[in-house]
Amino acid sequence: MQTFYQIAGGIAGIALLYYGAEFLIKGGVSIALKLKVPSLIIGLTLVAFGTSAPELVVSIDAALKGSGDISIGNVVGSNICNIALILGLSAAIAPLTVQKKLLRFDLPLLTAASIFVVLFCFLSRGITRWQGGIFFAGILAYTAYSIYSGKKDGSDGCDDEISSSKIYPYYLAAIFVIGGLLGLVAGAKLFVNAAIFIARAGGISDAVIGLTVVALGTSLPELATSVVAAVKGEQDIAIGNVIGSNMFNILCILGIAPLISPIHAPTIDLIDLGMMLFLTIALFPIMRTGWKINRAEGAFLLLIYCGYTAWLFIK
Repeated sequence: MQTFYQIAGGIAGIALLYYGAEFLIKGGVSIALKLKVPSLIIGLTLVAFGTSAPELVVSIDAALKGSGDISIGNVVGSNICNIALILGLSAAIAPLTVQKKLLRFDLPLLTAASIFVVLFCFLSRGITRWQGGIFFAGILAYTAYSIYSGKKDGSDGCDDEISSSKIYPYYLAAIFVIGGLLGLVAGAKLFVNAAIFIARAGGISDAVIGLTVVALGTSLPELATSVVAAVKGEQDIAIGNVIGSNMFNILCILGIAPLISPIHAPTIDLIDLGMMLFLTIALFPIMRTGWKINRAEGAFLLLIYCGYTAWLFIK
């Protein structure tokens, strides 16, 4: 009976994480538009935070409970899931057009950040406070530069996405924001508790649970956003959402969580970290061919995700 309640709680947690992020974005974007905040800034900060908020809350909660493998596994697994599953599925639905800026600036920076994750985890078997401080400084610098660069170039890549957002009255938008945050916190607690229970009951390591179930569950906002964007033909949103979320996962989540409580992850091995780094680097040739991710490349990414997930459970 306890197993049933834990599984039910985990499913409820996934739902709360998904809808919590949705309400947070709706309310926050509505308030920002009413205050006439530029849509570029909304996209770089609020939308990026909203879709990655489940990962942030889950990782902090897991770190505080001493489940560092789930905390780091969540980030590493989410980044693998975002590239291999979400980009792969989106490209399989419709070929994705690549913006040159992503390949020239954002993707190289994401690759550098991924290399630092591998290096820090190899040296410290986790992420220490000073290493988290480096990542957190990185997300502040990245956001500031992106805003400055966007204003300087006069570009506003988020107009199509943001302009379709409904503007709610202040009181209703505030309710959405508060309700969304509460949903994220409650959902994270239910989901992490269920994941830890299942891991220990089934003899599965926290690392595998964090890399698979938790990572997929907390990636639901990115999955929904990118797939819907691909169906609607908004390919730049589908790709930008994945690259931006992966950057946020590393620099912000692995920046904030260790500052609150240093993360110890003894069972996260170099193969898992290497898969994240490999997929990130693989995007360079994939994106460069015709400045598109075609259906065949999407199917290739999906096969990698299926094979990697199967290997985790077999291992």
